[in-house]
Amino acid sequence: MHPSRRGFVRSAVAGSLIMPGLLAELLAADSADPLAPKKPHFAPKAKSVIFLFMSGGVSHVDSFDPKPKLVADHGKQVTFDHPETRNRPGYEKLFLKKPNWKFAPRGKSGTEVSDLFPHLGQQIDDVALVRSMHTSHSNHYNATLGMHTGSFAFARPSIGAWTSYGLGTPNKNLPSFLVLAPQMPYAGTQVWAADFLPGAHQGARVVPGTEPIANLKPRVPDAPRQQLELDALKEFNEAHRTTRADDPALAARIRSFETAFGMQSEMPEALDLSKEDDKTLALYGLSRGQTSGFGWQCLVARRLVERGVRFVELIHTGSSGNWDSHGDMADHGRLAQQVDRPIAGLLQDLKRAGLFDDVLVVWTTEFGRTPFNNTADNPGREHHNWAFSSWLAGAGVKRGHAHGATDEYGMKPVEKPVHVHDFHATILHLMGLDHTKLTYRHAGRDYRLTDVHGEVVRDLLT
Repeated sequence: MHPSRRGFVRSAVAGSLIMPGLLAELLAADSADPLAPKKPHFAPKAKSVIFLFMSGGVSHVDSFDPKPKLVADHGKQVTFDHPETRNRPGYEKLFLKKPNWKFAPRGKSGTEVSDLFPHLGQQIDDVALVRSMHTSHSNHYNATLGMHTGSFAFARPSIGAWTSYGLGTPNKNLPSFLVLAPQMPYAGTQVWAADFLPGAHQGARVVPGTEPIANLKPRVPDAPRQQLELDALKEFNEAHRTTRADDPALAARIRSFETAFGMQSEMPEALDLSKEDDKTLALYGLSRGQTSGFGWQCLVARRLVERGVRFVELIHTGSSGNWDSHGDMADHGRLAQQVDRPIAGLLQDLKRAGLFDDVLVVWTTEFGRTPFNNTADNPGREHHNWAFSSWLAGAGVKRGHAHGATDEYGMKPVEKPVHVHDFHATILHLMGLDHTKLTYRHAGRDYRLTDVHGEVVRDLLT
């Protein structure tokens, strides 16, 4: 018979002063619920995160980063060794291209936002806008992976999985990490994967529509009988596990059965908007009975964080039909109409529900778009990882604040640059987690979301 991990440790440290502590830690690791609430590293500002991801690359110079000089110099030839145009036929010459939408000061803060987001512009006094974001790759797959996992080349745990791992969840009947995604994004399920973290921390996907989660309806007609079946299944699984104490996938699977059972009673109610009043539905631009659209995603997100879900990600569109406006920037106008009112409504609704000081709202995309093209009248823009805009709102975040700046054309950050690693460190900090201490040992080394990088952007914090 092969010795168990527990038996090996007992033999190795028998008689040692450290034996009681090691055994206590080992027993706790073997029996603990991976989703049980955990203490943060320090007092958190936020209890939950709603992460709004705009797939495809939203143009910063058309939305949140006004550049009068770009308007004035429209058509001027420029020279840049840009990764998207380097050695690309037809792009030997580059010309500045003015934005399609006009900017104006909004709110009491006077933060300039373009006409692309009129409803969000009315809520800009509640937002901390980062105009100096930059990232490490100009391909959709890599940049999307990086924005979610901190890794631009290899699969790693997503930020939602890291948050779940670090904090657990107060609601055992719902997953700690849920992803509301109508289509599959760039990088696919890696966007919400747990990778080497315990499998219980992987995001559960909800697909807007008439059946958001497949097979959620119980097949057993009465709850007591189903509970008997679940108890029997757990007993068999635990017996099986005693001979496989080092199998984290098995522990995660056992926990998933328990969560799934709880979801059958609580998830349908969380996804049911029928009890929301007409005023609330109007905030999100929803009609009664609607079960899809970004407004549905936003309102469901509010209902989920109310019920203790730790991290909720909302993905707008997917790997096609998104903000990747190479051919025509007019696509931005169509897409903004889908998200502008719902996002503004979410911010208002969180305040109305008394949740704004407990929930961190994050809005981002994977990169920006070029302030130039190969002709000044080209209707589209290319990928631009050198600079883009993101924002935070809610718990622990400065309101009506604009952080950092890009140069006069929106090409690169020139004041207070914020890399994706810094962005991640700041989000974790607001959740009470020190990004340098939130680690997991895998393959002989300690990993973390921010790798060996990242600084908390304290100018964004109250």
